[in-house]
Amino acid sequence: MADSGLPSHHADENLRTRFSWFLSGASLITSIPALILMTAHVGFAGFASENGVTLLQATFMVAIIWALPANIVLIGAIAGGYSLFGAAIAVGLSSIRLMPMVAAFVPEMRGPKTRKITLLLLSHFIAVTAWVVGMERLKHVPRDMRTSYFAGLGITLTLTNTLVVAVVYVLSTDFPPMVFAALFFLTPMYFLTSLWGSARDRSVHVAMVSGLLLFPVIHSIAPAYDLLLTGVAGGIVTMAYVHLAKRSAAG
Repeated sequence: MADSGLPSHHADENLRTRFSWFLSGASLITSIPALILMTAHVGFAGFASENGVTLLQATFMVAIIWALPANIVLIGAIAGGYSLFGAAIAVGLSSIRLMPMVAAFVPEMRGPKTRKITLLLLSHFIAVTAWVVGMERLKHVPRDMRTSYFAGLGITLTLTNTLVVAVVYVLSTDFPPMVFAALFFLTPMYFLTSLWGSARDRSVHVAMVSGLLLFPVIHSIAPAYDLLLTGVAGGIVTMAYVHLAKRSAAG
């Protein structure tokens, strides 16, 4: 009888340990990056309300699409009268940037026994804030507990911001538009500083600076394709820098 109860005891201990790591990840909702993201979603709620997006649609977008820039692009496409196919293309292009982030993050999160379906589900929560915080904190988490830790971070971020959008949407008539605009502006400022600080290679800085310098020029020439063309041009500049850096190091 004593032997038969031992596996259950160990299973319960393992469950509590994983749950404690989940709660540790969830506690990061009080961190500065998470709070800034919440203020940005306050602005998003006002943006959605002003463009005729319903409460259900706005909260669904946050929970399912999650990445804030993609949600903004989608509302812009709706307001601009895009077709369903055109809106899908616009959102897809805005989210391509997440592909290399996922490719870099998943190996950091994978444990010795992690199932692929777990990684696939958790990949939904990888956006800039979760990526920056996760890349900084995961190295301090035991590898076999990293999926639990990130699940706590990602799920809590998504659910909290969905709730923020719902509450602010209902109260949006009481907020001046200037307040929404100011809070909305915090997001790109935070993204820039976070990505700059977390960069592990000088090429990332080159890509960011080239994008910032090229965007006003490209916007004045082709405003309808400014983001796409800026990404292509900035990528070319960065690839040229990497090529020259390798030649210089080899020489």
